[in-house]
Amino acid sequence: MGVMKGGGGERVEKLKYSRMKLWMIRATTSVLLWTCVVQLTAVGETWGPRVLKGWPSCFTHQDSSFSVIEDKVLSVPARVLPPKKFGYEIDMIFSLLTIGVYKNNGYLMVSCNGGLNQMRAAICDMVTIARYLNVTLIVPELDKTSFWADPSEFQDIFDVDHFITSLRDEVRILKELPPRLKRRVETGTVYSMPPISWSDILYYRNQILPLIRKYKVVHLNRTDTRLANNGQPLDIQKLRCRVNFSALRFTSQIEDLGKRVIKLLRQNGPFIVLHLRYEMDMLAFSGCTQGCNNEEVEELTRMRYAYPWWKEKIINSDLKRKDGLCPLTPEETALILRALDIENSYQIYIAAGEIYGGNRRMASLASAYPKLVRKETLLEPSDLGFFQNHSSQMAALDYLVSLESDIFIPTYDGNMAKVVEGHRRFLGYKQTILLDRRLLVDLIDQYNSGSLSWNEFSNAVKESHKYRKGQPTQRSVIPDRPKEEDYFYANPEECLKPSSYGQVSSM
Repeated sequence: MGVMKGGGGERVEKLKYSRMKLWMIRATTSVLLWTCVVQLTAVGETWGPRVLKGWPSCFTHQDSSFSVIEDKVLSVPARVLPPKKFGYEIDMIFSLLTIGVYKNNGYLMVSCNGGLNQMRAAICDMVTIARYLNVTLIVPELDKTSFWADPSEFQDIFDVDHFITSLRDEVRILKELPPRLKRRVETGTVYSMPPISWSDILYYRNQILPLIRKYKVVHLNRTDTRLANNGQPLDIQKLRCRVNFSALRFTSQIEDLGKRVIKLLRQNGPFIVLHLRYEMDMLAFSGCTQGCNNEEVEELTRMRYAYPWWKEKIINSDLKRKDGLCPLTPEETALILRALDIENSYQIYIAAGEIYGGNRRMASLASAYPKLVRKETLLEPSDLGFFQNHSSQMAALDYLVSLESDIFIPTYDGNMAKVVEGHRRFLGYKQTILLDRRLLVDLIDQYNSGSLSWNEFSNAVKESHKYRKGQPTQRSVIPDRPKEEDYFYANPEECLKPSSYGQVSSM
């Protein structure tokens, strides 16, 4: 009986072994087949059309500039992606299969700071840095403590699943840390630091990568302008573009509302987007008070002192304006639009927050251009209810409308103005009038004093802006003064197709 029991036990063990062996063969075969599919897909795309996927759905094929997207080729085409992950382990396997031999050097967490477009550029830089260092990027955390106090998370503004999957052939991105490392965040034991501004990519390899290898996870707590504009390898620059123009797609809710606004505008003819940067925070920060009364000047000054991280406190508004460092006022803007021969029959869409001084300051602009509109006048309050107190989501809506406008005119070269300018260049050098504020305020003062006639003033404005309409141009490089260089995202020339520039409109 003992012999019979022993023999039966051996047969059971052999059966278990055979089943395990069969399971392993099946699993190995599946992995090999999947690898072959990925490789064949990559080969097929090498010979087939290389078109970036995932453009904002508010773009329509009727837009004359949209067709140029099909000619844009970045260094690594997006591949057919594996199925959506069913868990952390499966996601890791698919990432390895798609990327190839990927040595994970650790995990990178980032906290973005600033407004929407400042954070947008930072996200592009951080993805590029994570790819270069072969580290896993955790979906970036957005700023919730700035002046706007917007509580929006990444997934409230951007399509997070598209962001992760569209970049899967470049870098592994996870929504959160693995459980064993997540506990470090909860206990506050993660190594955190701000990287040095405008750093070369080698800085991250030599300074940041050793820290990641040592601590396994590093948190970068300030990410704006942390990667140099110039002097970076071509594949680095093109990946920054791929993230910006393809991977960062807004949520369907924002895009659908953007399409509605654009449709309403198109029904009434051509429209111009005026990024009138004349909100309270801008004026308080810059110290620009042209046209403000004494009470307003005092209010703006109090606000500037209330924010300790705004370092400049004592500001001479007149001198700053003459140096071209102030946003144009609504009154100055009305003069410039007229001088550029922009007809008053055109719709002027105001892409901005609440204008400081309200109707009093907007009176001259509204008088010159009666078709003055903004999202709040085009949509019902119920349409925007979800976006209230979410400034970044409202800015995302303005961003989409700005991309589709016949002409985009920013009155100040802030982050939105620069990033939209660069995106419009990418879409086929769509016309963006870049105002020379230093020259313009001098011309305006001469006209207001009677030194220039209207014709002289108008001709001077038009002549000085003949070549400031978003044409192809080389990005300026200023060694040792990166802050004064042209911004990469305003003119990502490494990613742009050479083109003979044609005027979008003769306005």
